[in-house]
Amino acid sequence: MKKTILTLCIAASLFSCGEKEKSIDDVIDTGEISQIKAKKSELTSKQTKLKAEIEKLNQEIEKLDTVSRSVLVSIEKLQDSVFKHYVEIQGDVETDKNIILYPEFSGVLSKIYIKEGDNVKKGQILAKIDDGGLSSQLAQSETQLALAETTFERQGRLWDQKIGSEIQFLEAKTNFDAMKNSVNQLRAQLAKTTVKAPFSGTIDKVFSDQGEVVSPGANQLFRLVNLDEMYIVAEVPETYLGKIRKGSDVKVVLSSIGKEFEGKVEKVSNYINPNNRSFEIRISVPNSNGAVKPNLIATVKLNDYTATNAITIPQNILQENSKGEKIAYLFESKDGNKGVAEKIIVETGLSYDNKIEVTKGLESGQTIIVEGTRTIRDGQEVKTKQ
Repeated sequence: MKKTILTLCIAASLFSCGEKEKSIDDVIDTGEISQIKAKKSELTSKQTKLKAEIEKLNQEIEKLDTVSRSVLVSIEKLQDSVFKHYVEIQGDVETDKNIILYPEFSGVLSKIYIKEGDNVKKGQILAKIDDGGLSSQLAQSETQLALAETTFERQGRLWDQKIGSEIQFLEAKTNFDAMKNSVNQLRAQLAKTTVKAPFSGTIDKVFSDQGEVVSPGANQLFRLVNLDEMYIVAEVPETYLGKIRKGSDVKVVLSSIGKEFEGKVEKVSNYINPNNRSFEIRISVPNSNGAVKPNLIATVKLNDYTATNAITIPQNILQENSKGEKIAYLFESKDGNKGVAEKIIVETGLSYDNKIEVTKGLESGQTIIVEGTRTIRDGQEVKTKQ
């Protein structure tokens, strides 16, 4: 017995004195690619063997562990719903009532009646330009017009009585018409010395100062803006021409002011821009509090597809097999909240906001697993969360 023990000790001692297995660092330090590749192959082989052994152990644990074999999942009953898909584009907020007023008459800006931020009504007088004596000239011309009118009326009565010559009547008529045209022109010119609001709105900016000499086309007077009639203009790729029409649903996000609203496409252009192959749409913007301003950037979500009685599921629960097929799991109830996961292959359509339409494979009334799908297999026992 002692001899046997001694032999074993000698053998163990000889084994320990033999060449030790080289570490990964030692192999790398050799700089020999053949040794490095050999070490990698050795470790890969061990890894494959370990994975297979771990899988066998897992399978045996599932058979023997009756307590933890059921995976905890969440379920959802499928039902028909309306599915809407949206395409996102960018647009700009605009208004037709955003103009700069220029003078129509040359002269000194003698009076400004408003200031920046004032709300004005259509036709309200905003400023007055010195007429340079035009009003006096008009008064004189109106006096001459009154005389010409009286002369014409008297010549007319005389002519009706066959008194006087036709030439006298025609001269009186011509003089009256000429004076009337002259007075109308002077009145039109004088009207240009008064600057009026062409529409109701807010004075956003005053460019000229009182007492400044202004002239048409050279001097800006005021910027007048009306924020009640705002709209968004967006360019839509021509591929959506058959899907987007007047009345299509839209969702608009004005991120810079934190505003969102739903609306309709108000207008669709009949023209395709050859430069970017797009067409223009227009959407009205509600602006009761005046928060929306011209030139804001808007994110426009256009409803390009709608399906009624559609089956939709969360997009993130779908898995894909080696054939590229999409897989979901149904819950087959066995006993209360316990059941079995059933793998099913589905066909899908469009997706939006983490919802995807299932066109084939699922029906209304079925129960689908929505949480825990990454850890289950076909036929595995599962139980639902209470």
